[in-house]
Amino acid sequence: MFTRKAKKLTDLSKVFLEPANATHRQYEALRVFFVEGIPGAEVARSFGYTPGSFRVLVHQFRQNPRRDFFLKPAKGPHSAPKTDPLRDRVIALRKQNLSIYDISRNLAHQGRPLSPVAVAQILKEEGFARLPRRTDDERPPGSRPTTADVADVRQLDLSSRSFRTKFGGLFLFLPMLASIPLDRILKKSGFPGSEMIPPGSAMRSLLALKLFGTARHGHVMSVVLDKGLALFAGLNVTPKRSFLTEYSCRIDPVCYPKLMRHWFDAVGQLGLPRGHSFDLDFHTIPFHGDDALIEKHYVSTRSRRQKGILAFLVQDAETRVFCYANGELRKDQQNDEILRFVLRQAQ
Repeated sequence: MFTRKAKKLTDLSKVFLEPANATHRQYEALRVFFVEGIPGAEVARSFGYTPGSFRVLVHQFRQNPRRDFFLKPAKGPHSAPKTDPLRDRVIALRKQNLSIYDISRNLAHQGRPLSPVAVAQILKEEGFARLPRRTDDERPPGSRPTTADVADVRQLDLSSRSFRTKFGGLFLFLPMLASIPLDRILKKSGFPGSEMIPPGSAMRSLLALKLFGTARHGHVMSVVLDKGLALFAGLNVTPKRSFLTEYSCRIDPVCYPKLMRHWFDAVGQLGLPRGHSFDLDFHTIPFHGDDALIEKHYVSTRSRRQKGILAFLVQDAETRVFCYANGELRKDQQNDEILRFVLRQAQ
């Protein structure tokens, strides 16, 4: 009996004499060296260190004798009083192919709210993998985003009706636009369009965003269901962000001078006088890409030369209206652009 008990104690002593990890091994080696006074070479040989590496270990310990060798016990409760009672319910709902958001809403309806983060933590602890992307038919019934119709001028409803809109101020511009044959001008200038979205409707959609103060085309998605904005453009619904963003890329640069000439001819017939003096300006639009064909031009706001697109702008000095622009200039064309503008005005 005594022999068996002694043997058992000897087996347990191996836990201390044969360290299982690097930190325990360092602790035992340093304890033997400093407490029992065993020479460093012998300690290094016993614990598998080279003499040089053990000397480094001793030096580091002398510099920081209060280093931690043992993990501090975690404080606080080791259970989750809020989530543990709902663990079985969460698992049951996941087995019904519900997402963490569906589970969170389901528990909230039962009067036992639990955040999606807490639900995800429970499922991770229980070994559940993330759900694959589901089709709309596989999703549980519930509120979903409203899908707007496709913009199509042929679906425009001009019957008598009433609706609420946040763009009512845009209709103050309609009398002036109605007096200008905008659709015919855009067609003569070669602007792109289709049977569903003619060039006039596309330009009025872009014009509406500018008049209302929305700086970027991407912001249209927040108001794409507004009926007033669509009616101003002459469509059943406003075109989506992708169309408005790509439309300018589809316009041939030769269309812009034609548009400006036809536009000012039409505006002049409304009584808008043309001035006899103009403000001319060469403006550099900075370019931040890697296109090697872009030339460097002087940027006055930064007092330096950098890659950019050189634009020539002409503004009526009296009415402050832009009457000419060309954004396709290169350095060798800059000096002749003023004469080119004068010749066009003379025509």
